[in-house]
Amino acid sequence: MFKNFKHEKIETNAGLLLVLTMLAVSVGGLVEIAPLFFIKDTMEKVDGVRPYTPLEQRGRDIYIREGCYTCHSQMIRPFRDEQLRYGHYSLAAESKYDHPFQWGSKRTGPDLARVGGKYSNEWHVQHMINPKSVVPESVMPNYPWLMETKLDISDVGDRMRALRRVGVPYSSNQEELDRNIERFGEDMARMLHIPDAQKNLVKQAQEGNYDGDRSSVSEMDALVAYLQMLGTLVDFSKIDPEELVKFR
Repeated sequence: MFKNFKHEKIETNAGLLLVLTMLAVSVGGLVEIAPLFFIKDTMEKVDGVRPYTPLEQRGRDIYIREGCYTCHSQMIRPFRDEQLRYGHYSLAAESKYDHPFQWGSKRTGPDLARVGGKYSNEWHVQHMINPKSVVPESVMPNYPWLMETKLDISDVGDRMRALRRVGVPYSSNQEELDRNIERFGEDMARMLHIPDAQKNLVKQAQEGNYDGDRSSVSEMDALVAYLQMLGTLVDFSKIDPEELVKFR
């Protein structure tokens, strides 16, 4: 009876119930989160993972702006049916430079974690302009304006600086550039150098010719460049599966 009396007293006192609830949530969160700060290896060490290039990053911004994440996830779960359909399950390391993550929880359309290289640039362009023309059963809306809209690159350097402040290793000086050359190779390191961001963006768009028109850089160029690199950075044939078991 005494226990029931205390329980009833807590439930009928809104202030006390709120305080005790907050205390319980705080303790639970601390127990779950605190150990992570003392674990040295919280993700796999795999070769190939790098930050997005300026063009790919702008494509990712457009992907988020258009709400693509509401219908497409970018995380393959470690289940047999998922791997048969989409490929190797997603690794934490593959998302280490994502802000925010695009893991998602809903799939009106297929998962896109490994869509890079699966289709041609032309297929992606046509799919964005009129999805039903390449996938008749698609319920995806049309995005024709991406082809017609010139990509705004005026603030690409500022966007990279903002990401640099949260840990993405874009370089802004020679010392940081030298570190990136050692980590990612010279060609890629120079692509990640903030002072040359606009020049590198235009260069990649023209060389990749993602939208089929080299005369200008469109939002379609950026979005297709982003989609074409998803899931292409890690060579799973060179990874020992046993090394990944502890991270699953």
